[in-house]
Amino acid sequence: MSDDFDKASFNPHGISTFIDKDHTVYLYVVNHPDLKSTVEIFKFEEQQRSLIHLKTIQHELLKSVNDIVVVGPEQFYATRDRYSTNFFLALFFEMVMDLHWTYVLFYSPREVKVVAKGFSSANGITISPDKKYIYVADVMDKNIHVMKKHDNWDLTPLKVIQLGTLVDNLSVDPDTGDIWAGCHPNVMKLLMYNPQDPPGSEVLRIQNVLSDQPRIGTEYANNGSVLQGSSVAVVYHGKLLIGTVFHKAVYCVL
Repeated sequence: MSDDFDKASFNPHGISTFIDKDHTVYLYVVNHPDLKSTVEIFKFEEQQRSLIHLKTIQHELLKSVNDIVVVGPEQFYATRDRYSTNFFLALFFEMVMDLHWTYVLFYSPREVKVVAKGFSSANGITISPDKKYIYVADVMDKNIHVMKKHDNWDLTPLKVIQLGTLVDNLSVDPDTGDIWAGCHPNVMKLLMYNPQDPPGSEVLRIQNVLSDQPRIGTEYANNGSVLQGSSVAVVYHGKLLIGTVFHKAVYCVL
């Protein structure tokens, strides 16, 4: 990473990439320096295998940001996963009261606005391969919201897919359009970690997302003996990479 960037306070969360017309790759990273929320923009230098920091984005609506999906130069959707900026207050008060105060916002240099709200805890977010639909995981409600994207960047809710497990981050297979979700089968094991009884991992694949009956399948499951706290799964050309909240990653050949 470039020397002019403050790496000491770098606390990355969600990430998203954007490839320009000249094939330049930009990496957008949700950052939490000093428990705040910013979005850092980097340019990827492939030959040097380095990230050049270009810009830090801050805004009053960018609070408790969890994940982003970039849709254009300095244009992205972002999720807010809790309303209170105090983690423990949000964890117990918002969870116990079952409040639905979190939202999805759209950011651009010209306009910043809330485009979807009423989530218990808006978490992972991604976009369909044709760029027409936005998918948002509500981790505490155990579901995925499917929304249509409009030319003015507003979102219209279309459907909610119930999964019966805590959905963390989402990715989309660029070839098939299937959603891959990293999930947590037991939230208490995740929050109250016990190395003798660790949290398990679960990866779901949602096919035919826009149909009346999406097909939901379990592609990977483990009781924690191999992988603990799966948070994301990405598939590419028959290969699967599963990431976790605090554990290791697993590479699978499908």
